[in-house]
Amino acid sequence: MKELNTNRGGYEPVGAEPYHYLVDYEDNLQSSLDKLRQQVFDSGEFFGVELNPKIPDEALRFTEPEGTQTILDIQKIANHPDYYSAAPFTKKELIDFFGTDQPTEEMIETNDRFWDFLERGMARYIIVYKDDKPDKIFFAGYSFD
Repeated sequence: MKELNTNRGGYEPVGAEPYHYLVDYEDNLQSSLDKLRQQVFDSGEFFGVELNPKIPDEALRFTEPEGTQTILDIQKIANHPDYYSAAPFTKKELIDFFGTDQPTEEMIETNDRFWDFLERGMARYIIVYKDDKPDKIFFAGYSFD
């Protein structure tokens, strides 16, 4: 897991904590999310770790309504933004942000406009391309509070 630069301008919801992760691409996006959640849980680097949850979903339950301030707050892949979910940016949004619907890691690292389209308690993801092929998945979001 590699984290990208968090230095960005623009909107950041008051009290909400930003988070982001870059993981290897796999076709099954829910599996990628589940593996990432387990990795973050195993690292112990989340709000509420002192409550000794046994599984990622328990960490989220123990910290509601604020959440864990990490990807542990996101339980599923969805087609549209929703609470506890990670949804893709639309093709139009990707083209608006990056000039292409197949952004590279460098494009994401150097462009922070997409952060303005993230809401509390939700995450968005971007398929990252290398040599015109899916290479990574970038997850980003804001905590509930």
